[in-house]
Order: sequence, then structure tokens, then C-alpha cells
Amino acid sequence: MEGQLKSSGAGDLGANYEQVFNLMSSPKFHKAFDLKAEPERVRERYGKTKFGQGTLLARRLVEHGVPLVTVFWNGTDPSNWDTHYEETKHLKVLLPPTDQAFAALLGDLQARGLLDETLVVWMGEFGRAPRIEEKGGLGHWGRCYSVVLGGAGVKGGQVLGKSDRFAAYPASNPVTPADVVTTIYHSLGIASDTEVIDQLGRPLKLCLGSVIRPLFS
Repeated sequence: MEGQLKSSGAGDLGANYEQVFNLMSSPKFHKAFDLKAEPERVRERYGKTKFGQGTLLARRLVEHGVPLVTVFWNGTDPSNWDTHYEETKHLKVLLPPTDQAFAALLGDLQARGLLDETLVVWMGEFGRAPRIEEKGGLGHWGRCYSVVLGGAGVKGGQVLGKSDRFAAYPASNPVTPADVVTTIYHSLGIASDTEVIDQLGRPLKLCLGSVIRPLFS
């Protein structure tokens, strides 16, 4: 049609839709997502919660060659981690299924010979404030919180760094979010001096932190 404008973006979007459709209709996709193929004892070990079964699904996706898997905590299963009120009450509900699924994942990956080549990262986007709020909860806090890393060469059973007595600020061996990201890339075999080129042709450093070396020693 005369005067019609063509958008390369629209064409790219169509290709993306086609790729997703082909993925979702493939037998391999359906096989990976079929939790009924797991023995009942294995499903019970992870816990019959959305998080537990989602964590089991993550293991299945790793087995099927998916390079990056993220397991989100569903806000209604059985509570929400945004604990601005009744912190103690919520943690009594939140922690048991979290511990169960996380322990099952690490044990399962180890038993199947996958842990050495799989990096497991357990973290949130920030921590909780060190002061109890009016309704018995904790607010958002980014100055100090914990991250758990396992597998992919990480030496297990160690704790690096510590907070002050209020769990408010780092007291020794602090690391930054950039250090965590750089360490994740390092575990994936990506050099910390790697550069990527943006759409304007500018080189940008992929990693802005340092590798947390004691994790691997």
C-alpha cells in the first residue's frame, strides 16, 4: 500500500511470537513441565506448595538444558514476604516450606550430579529493616542483607562477612550488589572484564564489581 510505513520492531515481535509458539508446542517443552512424571515421594520432599513444586520444576528445567531458571515466591503461597506487619506470625508460615524446598533442590542436584555445574542463588532485592514497625513488622532495608550461593564451584558450609549487632549495617567483609552480579558471571565462566556493545556502538562493561574470591577457596 502506498505510503504505508513498515516497522522492523513489529517484524521482530512477530518472530518472537513464533519462537514462543514453537517452544510451547514442542514435545520437549511438555515433557520438561510434566511434574506428574516425578515420583510422589520426590514431590513430597519438595513440599506440596506452589513454591515447592516450582522449585522441583526448576530442577527439571535444568535437567532439560534450560540455562537460566528463576523461581518466584507466589504472594499467596502461603503468605507474603513483604512482612510489614506481624513479622513473627508470617515467618512461622513462610520459613518451613522455603527451607524444605531449598534443601530438597540442593540435595537433588547433588544426587543427580548437577550441582557442580549449576549455580543456585537464593536472594531478594533487599532486606528487612532492623527496627520493628508499629504493626509488628519490618520495613524495606537495603543496607544489609544476606545472599546464599551454592554449587558451580562455591565452597559450601561457610559464612562470609557479618553485620553489626543490630543487623543494620555490615561490620566486616562487606560486598556490594555489583560484587554479587560479577561473582555470578564468574561462576558462569564469563570474564569480569567482558564488554557489551549497545545500540549506539558504545562499549559497556558487563561487570562493575569484583569476584567474591573467598567463596571458591
